[in-house]
Amino acid sequence: MKRFEALEVALAAVRSLRPVVASIRHRDSRLATQIRDAASSIALNLGEGNRRAGGDRLHLWRIASGSAEEVRTALRVAMAWGYVAEGQLGEAQRRIDHVQAVLWKLTR
Repeated sequence: MKRFEALEVALAAVRSLRPVVASIRHRDSRLATQIRDAASSIALNLGEGNRRAGGDRLHLWRIASGSAEEVRTALRVAMAWGYVAEGQLGEAQRRIDHVQAVLWKLTR
């Protein structure tokens, strides 16, 4: 089976979020769960969209983009609450930016 590069980028973002989510979980378990669920949604919608055609595919990829933006915003909220420092988010933020760049290309 051919690798779907967008999915691989999303999975790398999920892996980068693991330590961040663990840190946030100690202070706010609901926010950590929301980040985990949104990050999972990115990968799951990319995977499903890859097997769909036409408007279904585009719709799922747009949902993935919305989920990526949810992760980005949740990380900013966690930082605003003081749960994590900006330095802890560098790799995760870069990975989410990469996901969004890939999704932008897929949805245009």
